[in-house]
Amino acid sequence: MNYWLMKSEPDVFGIDDLKAAGTEHWDGVRNYQARNMMRDEMKKGDQVFFYHSNCKEPGIAGIAEVVREGYPDHTAFDPESKYCDPKSDPGNPRWFMVDLKYIRHLQRNITLQELKQQSELADFKLIQRGNRLSVMPVTAAQWSFILGLE
Repeated sequence: MNYWLMKSEPDVFGIDDLKAAGTEHWDGVRNYQARNMMRDEMKKGDQVFFYHSNCKEPGIAGIAEVVREGYPDHTAFDPESKYCDPKSDPGNPRWFMVDLKYIRHLQRNITLQELKQQSELADFKLIQRGNRLSVMPVTAAQWSFILGLE
């Protein structure tokens, strides 16, 4: 099993939205590196930290699970979608998504500020300067350490 962190703005789609939906596709990723991870590396059963970004207190809010591996992101083909990519071809899709299932909220939001203060997380991609990806791997050691902060 692999571990991941996926970012979303809570006013667009937050952990409460995933809980209400139960299972939902993770669409709209328009970065090739993040797309490659979703398309090629995420596997059914992988665990995901659900991270709230671009909000008053960014941080890890909950846990989800990958329940469907990478498949073409249909929003790329929808001219009404804000994620439409006119250069994307359904016959040779450029963008992919996965389906996530809600597992649980964390006991508390573990803020970005708190994560940055942990020397054990010095190599955690989320806190490294210049890393703005919306999807990133988390090591098993980092996963366990972060859960210990609850």
